[in-house]
Amino acid sequence: MRIAVLLRDRCQPKKCNLECMKYCPPVRTGVEAIVLDEKSGRPVISEPLCVGCGICVHKCPFEAIKIIGLPAEVEERIVHRFGENAFRLYGLPIPKRGQVTGILGPNGIGKTTAINILSGNIAPNLGRYQSPPSWDDVLEHYSGTEIHDYFDLLVNEGLRTAMKPQYVDKLPEVHSGRVRELLEQVEGSGNIEKVSERLSISNILERDISEISGGELQRVAIAATLLKDADVYFFDEPSSYLDIYQRLRVARLIQELAAERFLIVIEHDLAILDYLSDLAYLIYGSEGAYGVISHPRVVRVAINVYLDGYLREENIRFRETKIKFEPKPPRDEWQREPLIRFESVQKRLDGFSLSVEGGGIHMAEVVGAVGPNATGKTTFMRILAGEIEPDSGDIDSSAKISYKPQYIKPTFDGSVRELFLEQLGTGFQSGFFRSEIEHPMSLKFLMDREIKTLSGGELQRVAISLCLGREADIYLLDEPSAYLDSTQRMSSAKVIRRVVEKTARSAVVVDHDVYMLDLISDSLLVFQGDPAVKGNANGPMMMRDGMNRFLKDMAITFRRDSDTGRPRINKRDSKLDREQKSSGEYYYSSS
Repeated sequence: MRIAVLLRDRCQPKKCNLECMKYCPPVRTGVEAIVLDEKSGRPVISEPLCVGCGICVHKCPFEAIKIIGLPAEVEERIVHRFGENAFRLYGLPIPKRGQVTGILGPNGIGKTTAINILSGNIAPNLGRYQSPPSWDDVLEHYSGTEIHDYFDLLVNEGLRTAMKPQYVDKLPEVHSGRVRELLEQVEGSGNIEKVSERLSISNILERDISEISGGELQRVAIAATLLKDADVYFFDEPSSYLDIYQRLRVARLIQELAAERFLIVIEHDLAILDYLSDLAYLIYGSEGAYGVISHPRVVRVAINVYLDGYLREENIRFRETKIKFEPKPPRDEWQREPLIRFESVQKRLDGFSLSVEGGGIHMAEVVGAVGPNATGKTTFMRILAGEIEPDSGDIDSSAKISYKPQYIKPTFDGSVRELFLEQLGTGFQSGFFRSEIEHPMSLKFLMDREIKTLSGGELQRVAISLCLGREADIYLLDEPSAYLDSTQRMSSAKVIRRVVEKTARSAVVVDHDVYMLDLISDSLLVFQGDPAVKGNANGPMMMRDGMNRFLKDMAITFRRDSDTGRPRINKRDSKLDREQKSSGEYYYSSS
């Protein structure tokens, strides 16, 4: 089976010579395998007439065409198709009452489409986009399957659904007023105070929604979803902007909610997905072209298969390389000269006080910064970047700094290419930038896109690349994993690691994704304290010392998966949890 996909956001027929038609062998012999649409002016590819030569794919100057061969049995599983030469989804996850079902896969291959279908926001057309079937036809099509029973409840029994959206930073654009007023609009069970207390948002209920942080917005969105009286709950990336303690707290709330309900979670933090879910569905495919939802697996097995990149039952390799984790800390000591030194830095800001003990950042070192939200990580990054001055304490450095802030606002008028040209000059055209940053960060197809049209994940990749592309001695990256899928997080970690090693420069990375920090860091800067009141930072210190100090404060322990070496969160008060706490090894094994 062959599918032809035109990526409309890349196709620019007014800027090309219609190479796809000019070089197509069937078109050259008079067969209308590709024609121009009268309304849009874009090419339309006839899948039955396409011979699959791939010439149009290689000749298109904007790489807007994908010709993909799929197994014939996949076509029988088609659930939805958005139009001619458009994205199509094969298969669906099946919600199970009383269990948390996870969905794991890259961005742009149908995860959100799947939950929109399961929530009833999109009616599946079974590929018949020109004459969509009725719900009765859909039910008949799935007769005798598990998904039929679910759709029957959704359509005929009035199954009530609640969905937490992916991009919580858009909430102030659609809601105004106090946080309490927003929750009262969606409240269905009268538990605002109880839910607010468990999510630690009681202190912001009277604040305007436009004044709260990303982490607070995330918890407000989760609270609004939890308060709805529904039968099926969907949580789309609930961990973004939350620290690890908040993520675990949300995970426990979601598990409690799933006791008698259907519940599906899309999550890119693999440690949290592992802790939270009972079953998980892997979804593979090609961004913007198609997505195939595989068979369900126990969550541990699903994540291990994802890291391996190979679906044995389907005989599908969806990633060229495996993702590996080291079971021991990377290094025991640091011998190089520091690029920057700081001594007893103090800062008061809006009622919050920060104290940072003396330390330094060495050449070719990646320092991970960990700790609860609102304990001063971003404040210290801004001090290092020179955005704000400390009240006391010296920062001894002549190093050039490149800073990626936590929150990225797309204010630039123009394309990604124009932004890079303005900020980096011709440096972004160098062989090093293209091979070490542009290619692994998948920027090629974003270059001619307008900055203001980019999604959150696309904007994040551009911001990381811009930071690493500047001439600097130290790169400061605040929460680079936000809105990136699991694969993009691992790729970003490797890019940062390689740039630091190959240029002998340094980086400080603030993040809450333990997997990403495990892959990237040489040492840790640990923040502790009373959130929004005071914070203190210690380090940088070696990975074992830093992880033990950080996780002891969180009362969380990790074990290592026997097959992949990846970190896995221990259940609270389990035998292994108690043993590791008593030995003082919260993260790395003592062997």
